[in-house]
Amino acid sequence: MHDKYEKIEARFKELEIILSDPQVMADKLKYQALVKELSEITELVNKYRELKKVVTQIEELSQLLKEKNHEKEFVELAKEELQNLKVKENQIKSELENLSKKKTEAKDSDIIVEIRAGTGGLEASLFAADLYRMYSKYALRKNWSVDLLSSHPTEAGGFKEIIFSIKGKDAFKRIKFESGVHRVQRVPTTEASGRIHTSTATVAVLIEPQEVELKIEPKDLKIDVFRSSGPGGQSVNTTDSAVRITHLPTGMVITCQDERSQLKNKNKAMRVLRARLLDKMQQASQDKVSEVRKSQIGTAQRSEKIRTYNFPDRRVTDHRVGFTMHQLEDFLEGDIDELIDALIKEEENLQ
Repeated sequence: MHDKYEKIEARFKELEIILSDPQVMADKLKYQALVKELSEITELVNKYRELKKVVTQIEELSQLLKEKNHEKEFVELAKEELQNLKVKENQIKSELENLSKKKTEAKDSDIIVEIRAGTGGLEASLFAADLYRMYSKYALRKNWSVDLLSSHPTEAGGFKEIIFSIKGKDAFKRIKFESGVHRVQRVPTTEASGRIHTSTATVAVLIEPQEVELKIEPKDLKIDVFRSSGPGGQSVNTTDSAVRITHLPTGMVITCQDERSQLKNKNKAMRVLRARLLDKMQQASQDKVSEVRKSQIGTAQRSEKIRTYNFPDRRVTDHRVGFTMHQLEDFLEGDIDELIDALIKEEENLQ
């Protein structure tokens, strides 16, 4: 237990040094991320330091009691004080565990999931649609709500990109492992020779911050409106309801056109922008990450191949934990708890 808190305290000391660096101060996003990380562990570190102080007092008093020639009255008082310190030690340990639990629960946020077709052309876009359907089905099983934020459909019925939010208990805890490259091996419907193709789609899982948690200055935004278009570029409606938001400091561009209302599209685009900015802040914070974070399963990088969906063998394999199951159809219908439980267990074992 103490090793875990020692690592957190070491990160606390490291953050104090990093935040005094003028170059870090000049990078607003990185500075905000590091300040946020420091504030999240300050109470826990203070409580751990209190525990260490009590443990030192117990050790010193125990050593003193081993020495002879003490008066009886002194020994009785010392034993009473030792007992009180041990009670206090147990109380602080309990408080530490509660703080750790709160810190874990604080990570259980609503999320935004981005799925993008990778290599494989139309087949990759169809696979992106399969993944969206899988997560939607899983959310239904968990009584979570899904809200489509943005999509770029293809004529074949797939998606070049689809972005949606998931709200519900344990959503982040159970979906966070999905970030990375998903690979599918199957015979496309357009393949006359029956040859197996390999395609990919990329999944990114972002925490959705509240507006009060991440303030975006209006002066940092460039907002354009235009007419929505569907697959092939054809016009979907005759009003300028589609919205494109450019975040000038970072160059991020978010486009939303699924709603007929310009205001609804703008609000959804802002939600995606906040999530991406928070993700950028967290990545900046993780540049000098501690061993605590390095222990997480995988790197959660979008370039990391995490899973293969093999249709000929009806097999799903997660490459991070060596998990394989042969119920591919059920898996794509949202029956993914067995794998997610294995990933959660592995993460807990590494902590």
